[in-house]
Amino acid sequence: MHMRNILIAAGAAGGIVIAPAAQADEALLKKHNCVACHQIDKQTVGPAYRDVAKKYKGQKDAVAALSAKVKKGSQGVWGKIPMPPNPAVPDGDIKKMVEFILSR
Repeated sequence: MHMRNILIAAGAAGGIVIAPAAQADEALLKKHNCVACHQIDKQTVGPAYRDVAKKYKGQKDAVAALSAKVKKGSQGVWGKIPMPPNPAVPDGDIKKMVEFILSR
């Protein structure tokens, strides 16, 4: 198994848990409260992740562009409701979340 595709972490009972990287990246979306406004397959306050992936499919700078929007906030791309900035979210977490979103 390729190491990029798994996450190994200590379980609560002291055991080892192996989870696919995608599950870990999805967990980051919950940890950083992205799911308050976004869902995978339906629009809520913000666009569905699948719609974001479709809009940016094939754009070679999509990860960098979307990472900047997550970090600095964005308005007007998906409607009038702004996405607030997320300056406290680590850049590495943002990159993993954006890559997960673009893989939908």
